[in-house]
Amino acid sequence: MQIGPYKLSNNLVLAPMAGITDRPFRQLCKRMGAGMAVSEMVSSNSLLWGSEKTKRRANHEGETEPKSVQIMGADPKLMADAARYNADNGAQIIDINMGCPAKKVCNVAAGSALLQHETLVKKILEAVVGAVDIPVTLKIRTGWNTDNRNGVAIARIAQESGIQALAVHGRTRACAYRGEAEYDTIADIKQAINIPVIANGDITTPEKAKFVLERTGVDGIMIGRAAQGRPWIFREIEHFLSTGETLPEPPIQEVRDILIGHLHNLYEFYGEHTGVRMARKHISWYSKGQRNGGAFRQAVNRVDSIEEQLKMTEEFFERVQQDIQQAA
Repeated sequence: MQIGPYKLSNNLVLAPMAGITDRPFRQLCKRMGAGMAVSEMVSSNSLLWGSEKTKRRANHEGETEPKSVQIMGADPKLMADAARYNADNGAQIIDINMGCPAKKVCNVAAGSALLQHETLVKKILEAVVGAVDIPVTLKIRTGWNTDNRNGVAIARIAQESGIQALAVHGRTRACAYRGEAEYDTIADIKQAINIPVIANGDITTPEKAKFVLERTGVDGIMIGRAAQGRPWIFREIEHFLSTGETLPEPPIQEVRDILIGHLHNLYEFYGEHTGVRMARKHISWYSKGQRNGGAFRQAVNRVDSIEEQLKMTEEFFERVQQDIQQAA
């Protein structure tokens, strides 16, 4: 899959997720088979650009190309300014968020709230595309609500405005993350435009990825929540799509090693105080489904030091490994 001058290693993309797709997680998912990873969204409000939080969100040091930064806002000029700022600071692709259903985003008429205002969508897209000389991509939903699935109209506006790839979550804004993703509108969007289309929503297994690709005819697949605690889902999908074979689950030692490596990168990136707290959600996801995982999560979430968090995590996975060996 090609986006501007960038030919991706495959057609699998890590979705931008607030508070999750920081640099350590993007790097990990790329190592595990994602062809591209999009950063957490950065507000177009210039007052926030100097904050440590925003700087971290746009930090791509040592990351493999292409480096994609997602921006969010509802004012064409501010969005253009944000695009220029991020391009000047190392972004190689600018991604525009018109897909987030969160109330705090929609309440300021940004994210998927913009889908109600097609004229404003056009102004924002044209302003951002005109502001930078790097590719601009767009993330949307299928519409505002089930009575207003205007994804095809928005997609046509995007193509006319110079957007170079379009990711579509298969739900409306009103649906949030409830119910099942619908792929018919994504298929209609793919038929209506010529730029690459990437399908997103409920793609949790290699088999589902193949189904969605075939059902919609899209160019790529975007994985979000299914990669939480399972970054190897990208290599599983890539292997299944190329061979038709299902990879076995990674052995527990590999799961432990991936997690411990991830934790060290979080500590290095955030420092001890924030790193330990950011690590808690990832530890919870990796330990989900393991024996005595609930008790472990309750205990590990109470510790505040790197040393204690690492020790408890290593001991937990050691016990899981012993249980597996005894059962065998």
